[in-house]
Amino acid sequence: MSNRANAADSAAQVAPAHIPNGRWFHIIVPIMILCIVSYMDRTNIGFAIPGGMSKDLAMSASFAGFAAGIFFIGYLFLQVPGGHLASRGIAKNFLTWSMVAWGIISIATAYITSETQLIVLRFALGVAEGGMLPVVLTMVAKWFPDEERGRATAIVIMFVPIANIVSGPIAGGIIQHFGWRDLFFFEGIASFFLIVPWVLMVQEDPEKAKWISPVEKAYILGRLKAEQEELAKTPAIKNASFLQVMGNASMWKLIVINFFYQTAIYAFVIWLPTVIKNLTQTNIADVGLLSMLPYIGTMIGMYTIGRLSDRSGKRKQYVILPLLGLAASLLGSVMFKDQIWLSFSCLVLAGAFLQAAAPVFWTIPPTLFTASVAGSARGAINALGNLGGFLGPFLLGWLKDVFGGTDYGIFCLVGFLVISALITTTLPMQNKQS
Repeated sequence: MSNRANAADSAAQVAPAHIPNGRWFHIIVPIMILCIVSYMDRTNIGFAIPGGMSKDLAMSASFAGFAAGIFFIGYLFLQVPGGHLASRGIAKNFLTWSMVAWGIISIATAYITSETQLIVLRFALGVAEGGMLPVVLTMVAKWFPDEERGRATAIVIMFVPIANIVSGPIAGGIIQHFGWRDLFFFEGIASFFLIVPWVLMVQEDPEKAKWISPVEKAYILGRLKAEQEELAKTPAIKNASFLQVMGNASMWKLIVINFFYQTAIYAFVIWLPTVIKNLTQTNIADVGLLSMLPYIGTMIGMYTIGRLSDRSGKRKQYVILPLLGLAASLLGSVMFKDQIWLSFSCLVLAGAFLQAAAPVFWTIPPTLFTASVAGSARGAINALGNLGGFLGPFLLGWLKDVFGGTDYGIFCLVGFLVISALITTTLPMQNKQS
């Protein structure tokens, strides 16, 4: 056995607390910044709708929801290819060109004059951002062994609440003082400022990084090697091709869970500014400030649940609990809507559960599939699941037009979340999952 292999095997036995932690800064920080900017680009329409876009383009609530959701139809196209390419070592270049594309599209959105132009650009933005999450998750899987992956994934996915905390006041302030078009222009420009630090800081995997210590590199490679060896001893599906994986029942359970979950998440994100504005009857700048509070809760919920899941190894349990907590909170926001601040408090509580299941959910595919297909599997789960990102905003908008409010739409979301929780109970137990 080579000295390098011996070092990796030795490091695999060392407790994580004794290993240098450079990967947490060099990998997690730039990935989070990338994700924050991309998420702001895709969700700023939620503030533009009540901030003048609906009026200027003469959009109904149904069409506004459709325009917000069409992003996820485009989002479908690069999910599996993105995950596949990331598994083969070109994740960094893929994300660099993605940044260029979504920056140009966001700037172009500032100059639209019709509903048709909005639909085309929202679809194109979805295509441009479509490979981001499976590529990012594949990079995380290359840098963080299983015992750290829940926390690492939780921190990365924390870009969602951070983006919403940052974008609320920014979007509200820009629209209040300049207009909704400038919102798209400024956020598109921000994408280009990100490219240089991204290119300079990020590396694909530990093998290519120059800054990493030998001990840290040996630890990561040793632990990942041990994971793959363990997977090789488990049932045949783990060594199957991607097409065989797509025929596996657990794969489709993960897709359905993610579909209903994303339906609720993006309905909440896109329509929250409108709900807060209607509930509090305040201006768009104050709506931006109030919208921060649910997402501060989201950060706390994500980190707490991710950490508890890592400590206990009970992945299924810590997916189910946040799903049911989100359902109950959304239900409370409707039941107590006559008491403004109690209803708003339920929205804040819903924020705490909103993304808490996500980091735990994404630790499950690597325990079911080998590294050779796990990237593509994540892409398929994310692509098909994120079609819920189309359904959620459109469904709430359509039901708002039909019934004059969002109550019935929220009831539908509650039902979707309960279904997701029930399906999660049927997932197989793998390794330390229970």
